[in-house]
Amino acid sequence: MSLWVIVPAYDEERSIGATLAALAGQDDTGFSLVVVDNASTDATARIVREFARSAPFPVALVAEPEPGAGTAADTGFRYAVRAGASLLLRTDADCLPARDWTAVARAEFGRGAEMLCGRSVPRPDERPGFAEGRTLPALVRLMALYGRFRAAHRDPRYLAPYVLCHGHNLGITADLYVRCGGTVREPLEAGSEDVGLLNRAREHSARIVRVERLVVGNSLRRLRSWGARRTLLWYWDRRYRPADTKEVHVR
Repeated sequence: MSLWVIVPAYDEERSIGATLAALAGQDDTGFSLVVVDNASTDATARIVREFARSAPFPVALVAEPEPGAGTAADTGFRYAVRAGASLLLRTDADCLPARDWTAVARAEFGRGAEMLCGRSVPRPDERPGFAEGRTLPALVRLMALYGRFRAAHRDPRYLAPYVLCHGHNLGITADLYVRCGGTVREPLEAGSEDVGLLNRAREHSARIVRVERLVVGNSLRRLRSWGARRTLLWYWDRRYRPADTKEVHVR
């Protein structure tokens, strides 16, 4: 089965090198990578092109001028599908997938799953403090509880139960991606594109699973910039939004 990894990127020259290195260091490098440059104004694209020269897998760099993490992700997913992908994985350009990330995903797909929702942990290289190391997981647990009992997520039309799903750590078969309509193409401040994709998929498949051993290290920069309260409200249906929409792209 042809596995592709999709990485949307916007002005990530300071972070994407570590993400690319983590992908190159996977136990299973039998995949193709597509990085979607979402109108970056820095050296993001140059770093990807340089990495591609010696990468242990094929690398495609695709441009998406319309802003939005969901928009960029959808462009990458559909590029991979057109190129023959059967299995799709997504992470973000400020994240560090665990060394066995692709291997675990391939095994879970092999068991019949059509969508995988993995676990998010703080990036160890950002040296989370005692409170930070517990704040991020606590926020995650709160959002999981909220999502599970929210009336909108319990509609009878859904074939699978709600599970917590992070845009920076999910997998989906190409067949289900096309069948459900894919990622919502919208600006980052408009909504959670990962929840949108999850709920679209839940209308078409009962084989959606939460995979705790599918692990990605997530950056603490939003938590450090906004604090726990604003970060929680951001993920809670965007109940906090900065007055300047440029500030949603915390760098």
